[in-house]
Amino acid sequence: MNAIAKAIDCLNEWFGRLIAPLIAIITLVVVYDIAMRFFIGRPSDWAFDVTTMLFGTHFMLMAAYGLRHHAHVEVDIVKQLLSRRGRALIDLLGYLLFFTPFIIMFITYSWRFFERSWSRAESTYGIVSIPVYPVKAVLVIASVLILLQAIAIVIRAINELTGQGVEEAK
Repeated sequence: MNAIAKAIDCLNEWFGRLIAPLIAIITLVVVYDIAMRFFIGRPSDWAFDVTTMLFGTHFMLMAAYGLRHHAHVEVDIVKQLLSRRGRALIDLLGYLLFFTPFIIMFITYSWRFFERSWSRAESTYGIVSIPVYPVKAVLVIASVLILLQAIAIVIRAINELTGQGVEEAK
């Protein structure tokens, strides 16, 4: 079980480090668009759509990395008062009862969302027609990565509750 949790951590760590530099590309596109507005007096026809799609992609694909590093908002007021086993129990119940069913539902709906977009070859409506379905596929990929990270958290909680307490792989 520990090997599974470590493998999931490694996957999300690798994926997060791969996707993180995308923010630099987004910045370059925004700077380009600003320069076009300033020097030519007209923004580019594609930069806004590309920036929106890249930012959404970056945000979604970094979510599992953020979950792995506990970067998301948590209600720690109660958890801080508990022992390690108490925190593990809260994590186990929270992820199994609330988080995992929501993510499974999100995977199901995002798959349908992507599938419909793919079947129609959906694209943007601007002067430059940019395909939208790759960005919608990101919803499916990101939610699967988040589900995997939730599984790793549940494995660690079970290990803590059974006395096998494993330190998180850094």
